[in-house]
Amino acid sequence: MKTATLLLFICVILPGLAARPAVADTFNTAAAAQVWTAALTYIAPRSLKAATIPQMTVWGLNGLAALDPDLSTTLQDNQLRLYGPEALLLSLPAPNATDAGAWGTAAATIAAAAYAASPALQQAGTQGLIESFFDELFNHFDPYSRYEAPLQAAQDELMITGLAGAGLTLGTQGANVVVANVAVDGPAAEAGIAPGFQVQRIDGRPVYPGQLAMLNDHLNGIAGTTTTLRVLDPNDIAAQDVTLTRAFIPPRTVFAEPLDPAIIGLKVTSFNKGTSDQLSAALVAALAATPGAAGVVIDLRGNRGGVLRQAVLVADSLLPTGTIVMASGRDADADQTYAAEGTDLTGGLKLVVLVDGQTASAAEILAAALADNHRAVVVGSETLGKGLVQTLTSLPDGGELYVTWARVLAPDGWPLQTLGVMPQICTSLGAQALASQLTALAAGTNLMAPLLARSRAARPDIPLDAILSIRDACPAVIGGDLDLAAAKFLLATPAAYRAALLPAG
Repeated sequence: MKTATLLLFICVILPGLAARPAVADTFNTAAAAQVWTAALTYIAPRSLKAATIPQMTVWGLNGLAALDPDLSTTLQDNQLRLYGPEALLLSLPAPNATDAGAWGTAAATIAAAAYAASPALQQAGTQGLIESFFDELFNHFDPYSRYEAPLQAAQDELMITGLAGAGLTLGTQGANVVVANVAVDGPAAEAGIAPGFQVQRIDGRPVYPGQLAMLNDHLNGIAGTTTTLRVLDPNDIAAQDVTLTRAFIPPRTVFAEPLDPAIIGLKVTSFNKGTSDQLSAALVAALAATPGAAGVVIDLRGNRGGVLRQAVLVADSLLPTGTIVMASGRDADADQTYAAEGTDLTGGLKLVVLVDGQTASAAEILAAALADNHRAVVVGSETLGKGLVQTLTSLPDGGELYVTWARVLAPDGWPLQTLGVMPQICTSLGAQALASQLTALAAGTNLMAPLLARSRAARPDIPLDAILSIRDACPAVIGGDLDLAAAKFLLATPAAYRAALLPAG
């Protein structure tokens, strides 16, 4: 069984993945029992919201009614009972309340009886019943705890790890095929191939610009297989053959953004297993190309998050010291504190972080860490407010279980869940309000200070109406041109930048 903890992941559902397998003649009781036993065993001690195994089992079995409203399951008089439209279909003695295996088996036995009596359940099949169990179970938890069926789990794993490939993308330059991009730490980079290299042959065959799409597809394949490129370094006279072993290449998530000759702009679209390395490489390259840079703008607008560890590593590359994030849960293993280890790749350059109403999860953690440590000015609107951490395990059917087991706390102790990150400069109130803020900042005053103080004083038990009162003061919106205008003003106006930073202590 594979387990991974402290994962914040926003699932992307791709079309065409919901197709059901052919309907089986019988319900696979053993398979369902294995899956539900593993799930109940995993959830019971870890979930942020405590729930007993019997309670979770009944919640899950109520998913049968979602497929066939004539069915219902109850736990009465120490009996687990399945009712049809007019009669009791099955009654089982309730197992010991702490025996997850017995409850998983009992649930599968009930489901098998319901399957035999219901054409609707037969149409759904075993996998449909397994999914319906989890759908109803997690309706009683939070929006982020979920089960992913085997096919979707495999697709999500591919999205995180990336395709197996050679680590380069081909483009054209006149009548030549050339290397357009090279993935950081990919096979091509490790072999010394760089953008601008001419590619003359792939696996012994000449290449032509008209084949570009086919050639790029050919570079992808099964991990561990090889492809041989004949390449010509612009600085060399003779071409050479280079054999690359395909490996998993994390999708590119960091992009340079031209903002101003003196400003380094980096767009981070999500956080996957390669984001930290990509950002470090992009930042080092940009610093070398921009001597005397006025500052760095990191654009997290629209970034829905991803792998928490990557956000921590990015923060660590920008913070000389300080707490990055804390996680607190019911299970002692969920309690974590991450701290910076003293490396700031920028050497202390001014830093502005752009956020909006779609900035979530790991992206919020990065923004909060940089703001609370007085390292950056956050510009934009209130963020989404996704501050719960999921632990992940694989189930016997190849599916995966995401269980919320901790809440995220910013370095100053305030919760990200629902509250979100309050920016130091609010752009969602319009151009006139922004102009007033910037004028005040240039004079040494931050008009957002009282609101920022309220936000940072919040603690996990803060009432919802108090959260909404804070959020409404800088409504969550999709980012726009005002964000960049504010960032450029801050980097060009040292007094305004200093005034916008959160006060120390």
